[in-house]
Amino acid sequence: MSLEEKLQMGPKPGLAYPLQVIYCGNCTMPIEYCEYYPEYDKCKQWLERNLPDEFEKVKIGDEANESGGGEEEKKRQKRGGKGMIKTKKKEDGPKQVCVSRAPRGKKKSVTVVTGLSSFDIDLKVAAKFFGTRFACGSSVTGDDEIVIQGDVKDDLFDVIPEKWPEIDEDLIEDLGDQKR
Repeated sequence: MSLEEKLQMGPKPGLAYPLQVIYCGNCTMPIEYCEYYPEYDKCKQWLERNLPDEFEKVKIGDEANESGGGEEEKKRQKRGGKGMIKTKKKEDGPKQVCVSRAPRGKKKSVTVVTGLSSFDIDLKVAAKFFGTRFACGSSVTGDDEIVIQGDVKDDLFDVIPEKWPEIDEDLIEDLGDQKR
């Protein structure tokens, strides 16, 4: 087919006008687009009951797609994304809270608290508590890590057992100064 034939204006030879478009009774789209509808199986059932001739054409097209594109369908991401991956709690490890200080810039530092989740403490609530208690920024950064802006390491030894009585002062370990 030449370029002139492709760009030809007006009615195309071999087609009967007006064109008849058949719409699906389930998804209300033309039946060529049913495969893109989330409930494609219901569309196929409707087609099989109401338009068996068209269903045969769709069925033949499906068999051709299944033979070559099965692996691509597995790789394609479904609606809704991958979802949040929940972290597994470490039950086998010793229950201990570790407190350390990390430098931030020349004269500033942050305090890092780890191990609170082993005591079933909500880290977001704990970060909010530390932020209001010490009047500074505090955030959850890892699976089991809270970063508090400023050097409040010494105060944490008194504050943590006071807020959460199940954590004894002996279970809080000072790791000293560490690089992050």
